[in-house]
Amino acid sequence: MTKHSPNSQIILIFIASCFCFSCGKDTVYNKFQPIQDKAWKKQSEYYFRFEIKDHTVPYHVTVQMRNNDTYPYQNLWLLCKEEQPDGTVLKDTLECILADDFGKWAGNGITLYQSAFPLRTHYYFPDTGAYVLNICHGMRDEVLKGIEDIGLFIEKSK
Repeated sequence: MTKHSPNSQIILIFIASCFCFSCGKDTVYNKFQPIQDKAWKKQSEYYFRFEIKDHTVPYHVTVQMRNNDTYPYQNLWLLCKEEQPDGTVLKDTLECILADDFGKWAGNGITLYQSAFPLRTHYYFPDTGAYVLNICHGMRDEVLKGIEDIGLFIEKSK
């Protein structure tokens, strides 16, 4: 076993700290919300509240989804509403392709699959302040089984 000097241990701790703190510096928001009972009811909406401090830079806004093997469809339609600080509401529809034509899940995982879908790329928020993104599903089923979590990831564009 090799013995390290106290100075070399401090240097190693400093280098490891730099790696830990440098990751995600452009991440503005990253949060998942669980879908109750893994069954998304048509009337259930999920809200993500986030703060934009700099509206002069572009952002990537990505919806993230975690589904399991019991999800019965290839795709998932989402209805999104962004409420801006001045009260303006923007509405978007997003199609999420969760499986290919042969039923192979598109996301990463084994029994729980995580996928990411861009909602906006290189998007300039119109103002600084508090925003709310509201997401509900736009499928015909009253109860949509197999969706476990929904998430929102916002980062500064590079």
